Amino acid sequence: MTEEEWLAATDPKPMLEFLRKRASDRKLRLLAVASCRWSWDKFRLEVSRQAVEEAERFADDLTTEAKLMMARVCAFGWHELIETQDFEAVAYARMATDTAAIPTMLTMPVSHTLVWEIFGNPFDPVAANPIWLTSDVVALAIGIYNDRAFDRMPILADALQDAGCENDDILNHLRDATATHVRGCWALDLVLGKE
Repeated sequence: MTEEEWLAATDPKPMLEFLRKRASDRKLRLLAVASCRWSWDKFRLEVSRQAVEEAERFADDLTTEAKLMMARVCAFGWHELIETQDFEAVAYARMATDTAAIPTMLTMPVSHTLVWEIFGNPFDPVAANPIWLTSDVVALAIGIYNDRAFDRMPILADALQDAGCENDDILNHLRDATATHVRGCWALDLVLGKE
């Protein structure tokens, strides 16, 4: 895949194939979680939602693999025990909790816009200048990430600009009112030093 193909892509499968050996497990798992949250209304069983939430915690090293696998088993087990229309949601929850993320994600409905949101442009990566990472900028970024307060992204852009950031890719992305920001956002992760 070329940069031109990446920027024009509307089918996420070639993008995911390109990322197969380049992306971190964390980013891939957060992409699966974001895809689940995108369809959150389909997750009527609480165990399905809990599995997705456990996958998100696992991505940030806030839970164990054993708890992740238990959430995965529970989500599927409940589906087997009761008649439900939640099969698709259970399947997505299992994919989010899978330890081999990419192969299962290729069968999951992932939006190309979520791939861009999490991975940005891998052909033109941006590096954070330590000068930008003032205590105010980092505290704001941590609050946005922890609270899922993505409506504060433009405020983060302003704080970065005040700290000397002139990178249009970062600033425009954080200010983009049409973007679907999620945990794992490439620009937010850049400020937080996450991969």
